[in-house]
Amino acid sequence: MDLPGLFMCVPWGHHIQIMSKCKNIEEAIFYIVHCASEGWSRQTLMNCLKADFYHTSGGAITNFSEKLPAPQSGLAQAITKDNYDFGFLSLSKEYEEEELELALENHLTRFLLELGTGFSYLGRQRQITVAGKTRKLDMLFFHIPLNCYIVVELKAVPFQPEFAGKLNFYVNAVDDLIKTPSQNPTIGLLICSNKDETEVQYAFKGVQTPMGVASYNNVQIKQIQEQLPSIEELKKRIQLLEEELKKSHGVRGTIG
Repeated sequence: MDLPGLFMCVPWGHHIQIMSKCKNIEEAIFYIVHCASEGWSRQTLMNCLKADFYHTSGGAITNFSEKLPAPQSGLAQAITKDNYDFGFLSLSKEYEEEELELALENHLTRFLLELGTGFSYLGRQRQITVAGKTRKLDMLFFHIPLNCYIVVELKAVPFQPEFAGKLNFYVNAVDDLIKTPSQNPTIGLLICSNKDETEVQYAFKGVQTPMGVASYNNVQIKQIQEQLPSIEELKKRIQLLEEELKKSHGVRGTIG
């Protein structure tokens, strides 16, 4: 669904509330997107406006307002989150980035639900060739309402400034090698285990591509019990041990 389609999905009474309460177009589009995608009633919308849900719910730290035209910038901001809940994943205690990627792909339906509406998955480790060298994108999506590609880079560690440079490289590459003229500029989204807003803002200075940085949490660490034998295996081992003991006692009795 494109942006005009989202507007059409929201009742006129909702639009009146949004126009009278919101201070800028980004905030207005944020509420329009949520009303259309989550089916908010007017009362729900009024409650969220009163609670200043736009600011209190947060969103990824981005440069969208500077690098994207309105209303695309507002819609892009609305579809990102400050923090993604990966509670549907179960990984080893010292998991690596590749394990995180693979787990998300294996639970793709849950991951798409967490990302929100409009995301179409195009693949993991998507290859692109730049200057004769093959590079691999962690995950590539296409967002239908935004009509643009979204490069998602995953990091199992806290944000580091150099991550922004790598993501900027990938976004530019997708713009030049994959995007068509009818599509909007590609967006980069970095999801890492933690982030510091000041570091992100400094890393974004001088970057010309639209990018955002978010964090994730609630990854479940595999319990040690999963690495232990099952009850059935333990029963078999006990049975074998008992048989060995009986044989051993039988041999001693014969010798005596």
